[in-house]
Amino acid sequence: MKLTLLILLLFYNFLLHAKTSDDFALIIHKPFQSGLVDITQNYDGTLSVLGFTYDFKKQGLHANKTYNDPFAYLQSLSNKYGAKINLIRVNDKAQIIQSKIIPLTQFAKPASFVKTPTNGYIIGGYTMGGSQLLVLLDAALHLQRSVSFGTKNNNTIHKLVALKDGEVLAIGTSFTSRSTQDNMFQTGLGNDDVCISRFDKDANLLWTKKYGTQYDDQGIDAAEADDGSIIVLSTTHTKMKTAVNISRLTQNGDNIWLKEIPGNGFNEPVSLLRLKDQNFVISLVKTDAMHKKQIRLVKFDIYKNILIDSEISTTYSSQINDLREFSDGTLIGVGFVQDTSNTDGLAMIISKNLKLLKQEHYGGQNYDVFNKAVILANSQIGVAGIHTDENSNENNMWILKLNKDATIAQIAIDTLDFYTQLRQLFQKEIETKKVIIKKDLTIEFAAKNLYFKAGEYKLDKQQKKFFREFFTKLVNFLYTHRMQVKTLEINGHTSSEWENSTFSERFLNNEDLSMKRSYEAFRSLFLVQDPTKQKYLTHILKGSGLNYRNRIISDHRENKEKSRRVSLKIILNKHSRH
Repeated sequence: MKLTLLILLLFYNFLLHAKTSDDFALIIHKPFQSGLVDITQNYDGTLSVLGFTYDFKKQGLHANKTYNDPFAYLQSLSNKYGAKINLIRVNDKAQIIQSKIIPLTQFAKPASFVKTPTNGYIIGGYTMGGSQLLVLLDAALHLQRSVSFGTKNNNTIHKLVALKDGEVLAIGTSFTSRSTQDNMFQTGLGNDDVCISRFDKDANLLWTKKYGTQYDDQGIDAAEADDGSIIVLSTTHTKMKTAVNISRLTQNGDNIWLKEIPGNGFNEPVSLLRLKDQNFVISLVKTDAMHKKQIRLVKFDIYKNILIDSEISTTYSSQINDLREFSDGTLIGVGFVQDTSNTDGLAMIISKNLKLLKQEHYGGQNYDVFNKAVILANSQIGVAGIHTDENSNENNMWILKLNKDATIAQIAIDTLDFYTQLRQLFQKEIETKKVIIKKDLTIEFAAKNLYFKAGEYKLDKQQKKFFREFFTKLVNFLYTHRMQVKTLEINGHTSSEWENSTFSERFLNNEDLSMKRSYEAFRSLFLVQDPTKQKYLTHILKGSGLNYRNRIISDHRENKEKSRRVSLKIILNKHSRH
């Protein structure tokens, strides 16, 4: 009895964590620690992800080199191992089609990237030596140039922002320099200062400026307003609290206004998003009295007026690392949810008024987190993050595609694959010659008992029984691949005759009859589905009466019996491959 119970529990656990091979989820293992920090969609529909992997330098220390400075010796040791920037392209089959380690002389860690007008990339990050870094790649991922900038101390870039004119804004943090050769404006006022730099499309530095107080200030994120001004999200850390600040700058970086976001307790900003209504929303982490992280979203306008201040309470500690907006104004936030022993990737669907609509968790029994998201041309979401295998301490790169409802998307299949899978699904019906499936995804019902009698359109018992089973299997398949399916046509057909009628009467009567046959099959298909599938079908179903235009011709004669039928036609979206 105990053994049986154990087997059942193991089987149940398998069902909970099983992932079908059609899920668009890709884990990339590297020899050392690795992870992904950003994601974008290319002009050809593929995904590009930006990440890092750690590595050793092949060359060792020079055995005959003498180090008089102990700090130089320690730096030479630290430079033997570090992070390298890795850019990867993935197709709609979740296959890696290109992977490039960026050849830099120093170890460097990426933070963000943007596409260039010529299909290349500008990558922002920082070197292990403490400099801010900008890297320009062409469309083939060849290194065009790299630029190190900032003061001589610890500098980081947190975010790159693509501007409307093709230029790029880098926002980050720069530790104050105390060099007597730097003026106060360049060195900053406190320990850390907000550092903002603007570059042209070729990664040439246009200007760089610092902003801050006598305390520690950090630049978190930025966005371009419709008028070209810049909205900045930053923090000021004092002994007493962390202040969350928003500010507005001119295109040249001059301050217009500064506002502290009010709030009780400990609030830490994470990201900033410009909305389609020209307002802005920031994602914050609010730590409650039980030290549990909760999500706070604040919407404000360009004049620093707070429009909505919403808190999303969850059972476990949660954080949104990135926010994106769909065309209908709803949002998706990605991040992580964490309990005492496990961290999972988190996807949240959020309404226009910043209320939680739905959430999904992804991951195993270890550490998994979503870092960035991008909304794709077909309204799916590309997600980049970190996955840790069970019983492992090494992080790995993690790429997923989600549907608009935050469920995991399926790998795109081309027309031929779709045809093959459809034939496999209905292999029994094809072998018994009840169904014919053509390569153009037309489905014909060939069994004699599935044809209609002359002048009739109501389904009899045999037709109802067959269609109930067939339509249930078909719709389950279409729903699984719903991002590839554009339309399911249900077409009614007739033979060409109509007794004792004129040509006009014959045509119009058959037109009416074909539409009625289409509707009866349409109704039969719809009513056997659950509410979720019914809602889905309202977006893809199309009923048509085709009269006798597609009547069956055998040996140069009309086969009237076979012409009295219904047929189906599946039409795939344009992004599905042919």
